[in-house]
Amino acid sequence: MDVQLWKKRLEAEEKKRLSPFATLSLNAQRERDEETVKQDHRTAFSIDTDRILHSLAYTRYIDKTQVFSLIPNDHITHRVLHVQIVSRISRSIGRFLGLNVDLIEAISLGHDIGHPPFGHDGEQYLSKICHSHGIGYFVHSCQGVRFLRDVERKGRGLNLTLQVLDGILCHDGERHQREISPIRGKTFSDLLKEMEEKEQNPQKDFVPTTLEACLVRMTDVISYIGRDIEDAIRLGLIDRKDIPKECRDRLGDTNGKIVYNLVEDLIQNSFDRDTISFSKEVSEILKILRAFNMERIYLNPLIKTQAKKIENLFQYLFERLLEDVKTFNKSSPIVCDFLNGMNTRYMDSTKPEEKVRDFIAGMTDAYFLRIAREMLIPEMLPAKFK
Repeated sequence: MDVQLWKKRLEAEEKKRLSPFATLSLNAQRERDEETVKQDHRTAFSIDTDRILHSLAYTRYIDKTQVFSLIPNDHITHRVLHVQIVSRISRSIGRFLGLNVDLIEAISLGHDIGHPPFGHDGEQYLSKICHSHGIGYFVHSCQGVRFLRDVERKGRGLNLTLQVLDGILCHDGERHQREISPIRGKTFSDLLKEMEEKEQNPQKDFVPTTLEACLVRMTDVISYIGRDIEDAIRLGLIDRKDIPKECRDRLGDTNGKIVYNLVEDLIQNSFDRDTISFSKEVSEILKILRAFNMERIYLNPLIKTQAKKIENLFQYLFERLLEDVKTFNKSSPIVCDFLNGMNTRYMDSTKPEEKVRDFIAGMTDAYFLRIAREMLIPEMLPAKFK
């Protein structure tokens, strides 16, 4: 079988099958040409999905906090499950809208790779430290692009497509909006400029360059809003009857109902359009529900009792590891576990503070606590010395 001929058939079928607003695989852009990619039987965005799935950064999702940290409950959502739910919901909607589901899957699975340990709280702590050290604010969407582009494969990067990296940079699922339309025609120069600007001003909003990325951005909230409510109920933080009545009446009072009704509304208001949109009514209801989650779940003091300790550990680890980088302490975990074997491009172009940022951002919650324990708590010495 001629693999390349079959691949061309797949790409030709996309032209016939997909919406005129969809992103075709043959239009994928990479920073560096790869002969192996040209000979590959997979389409461009399918290759990106596999590269993300097999990355070390994706593997570390398994112990990355979504909302609830330090809670020994196996049924609480972690980030690895969240990105899979985003992928599933986004691809289901994408099929209805005639979009490129391979691109949707790659963006969905990679969109939260830049999150540090301990979720959004950890992001705030690390951002404050990074800014005080003159390397800009820490933004998890920028860090996700950095991991995949500059850190993976010992600093060689994965050479993902512009469309996937742009979707990761612009996913911003914490920002409420009724609708979003792509700004087409971006380049890699635009991507790097937007990263730089966002790390100087995290509130700055950048719109994706594909409709697929716009969809992932909107389905991010669909994926977590009801799921976080279920987790909070399971932990006893809220009761189901606490959900605002107007939200229960329009969207339902379970995660399944909330997801179904939000998806239905999004499809109906986005079909055959170059825009991903909720209806005005549902957008307002969703805004109320997000405010409820923020007050009763995300800012609930019952889950913040260890916050100051964690913040102090972030500060301690950053300063201690920074000193280890500057002296290239070979016994330090940042040298042994991270910098050892890094290529010269990364080593020469990355400031010591940036290396520490990258190392800490990549930690799982458990690894962060283990390293902190090893650095802070003295070990017993042998009973006798010879």
